[in-house]
Amino acid sequence: MMKKLAVVLFNLGGPDDQDSVQPFLFNLFRDPAIIGLPAPFRYALAALISTTRKKTAQANYAIMGGGSPLLPETKAQANALEAELAKAAPELETRVFIAMRYWKPRAEATAAEVAAFAPDEIVLLPLYPQFSTTTTGSSLKDWTKAYRGSGVVRTVCCYPTQAKLIAAHADQIAATWAAAGKPEGLRLLFSAHGLPKSVIERGDPYQAQIEATAAAVAARLPELSDWQVCYQSRVGPMEWIGPSTEVALRQAQADGKGVILTPIAFVSEHVETLVELDHEYAEIAKTIGCAPYLRVPALGITPGFIAGLTGVVLNALDDAPRIAPAGGWTCPADYGKCACRTGRAA
Repeated sequence: MMKKLAVVLFNLGGPDDQDSVQPFLFNLFRDPAIIGLPAPFRYALAALISTTRKKTAQANYAIMGGGSPLLPETKAQANALEAELAKAAPELETRVFIAMRYWKPRAEATAAEVAAFAPDEIVLLPLYPQFSTTTTGSSLKDWTKAYRGSGVVRTVCCYPTQAKLIAAHADQIAATWAAAGKPEGLRLLFSAHGLPKSVIERGDPYQAQIEATAAAVAARLPELSDWQVCYQSRVGPMEWIGPSTEVALRQAQADGKGVILTPIAFVSEHVETLVELDHEYAEIAKTIGCAPYLRVPALGITPGFIAGLTGVVLNALDDAPRIAPAGGWTCPADYGKCACRTGRAA
């Protein structure tokens, strides 16, 4: 009998339609990994934020047709990965599942599906290449509470410098640059979702991993040697890591540069790329005269990225059951929230 392998892809999730925007936001802001208050205060604040931000968020999702494309994008990645694993490991009966953190399919429903499959082996694979307690850490905790089925579990905590991930990013950037006629005088901006500075100061390795990914990609693109990491999506009054993507755009314009901007932490198109990058930051660039403004697509189902994920899964099966990075990454010693050092989500 063939061994059964279940691969569980973790992702953020997004509202299906306008009616699900507010409950999606409520689920997001009641997560203790996002707002670290005691439950009664956190739930009250989540209710307030989801109510006050509802209309603005609905307007953003309306630009994309009313809801988030993240689930269809993730399903396409799951199907592509399942097909590649079937070719690479025909001795295994492999199924790829999706567990979203803040909207359907949630971990509880997916855990029931995985348990019904009765796998011998499970690989938990976040679609966040860079680990953070606010993303992968939160998803792992959610899954651990939900799953009660069979299977030896191996967890990929991160893969920020995995070779095929890096090559896929570099290929996407080079293709976008070539399609625009290879304009000179560009600054390559690696835009990642930001975090409050206090999260990093508590030992979260996310920023270090983002910078490592960007440096590895930039090393493959010597013709685009002027590059910078920047951070988007800031909310609230707290100090966030920087520079912000807007500040980086304005600096590029002041330096007489156009930009080629790539989403370095997002592997799927969603609101942060299709609205923030394609509309909000593009409008800023137009207003201040930062031209050209080129935006690199997210990795999606590009063959190199899917091949990289295939390798990550198969390499995980060769390791002892544990939480471990892929692609030779090791967090610096002072990042105490690194999952592979602590052996737990956070």
